[in-house]
Amino acid sequence: MKPVIQQEKTGCAIASSAAIAGISYTKAKKIANELGIVASDPALWSETNYIRRLLKKLGIKAANKATSFKNWSSLPDIALLSIKWHLENGKPCWHWVVFVRDKNSAVVLDSKKSLATNIRTDFGRIKPRWYIKIYP
Repeated sequence: MKPVIQQEKTGCAIASSAAIAGISYTKAKKIANELGIVASDPALWSETNYIRRLLKKLGIKAANKATSFKNWSSLPDIALLSIKWHLENGKPCWHWVVFVRDKNSAVVLDSKKSLATNIRTDFGRIKPRWYIKIYP
């Protein structure tokens, strides 16, 4: 799995979905827009139903509920993580990233455009709040 860079400031959900599906940001954005999902909608990073709908349309099965983050070793092999959790006008918001583990390594695919590398292993700096398991 490879990182997909978000093309809009608030496009992390679209980029994370694209990375999991193995498609471009442009293609994922087109599909999202057809579902009425747009990156500029703040609900995209303060609710989970939008990303779940997009993943389903892309043929990806996600867990029905979010699970509190305990530690890195307890994560499933593929998960959507909520990081940078904060309140904006009393509403919870976060940044979506993808956790991926295989037999050789574990990484976080972070779609933020300004990062030096979008494949992260600096787990001590990443503070997940909760995650959604993605089924292979």
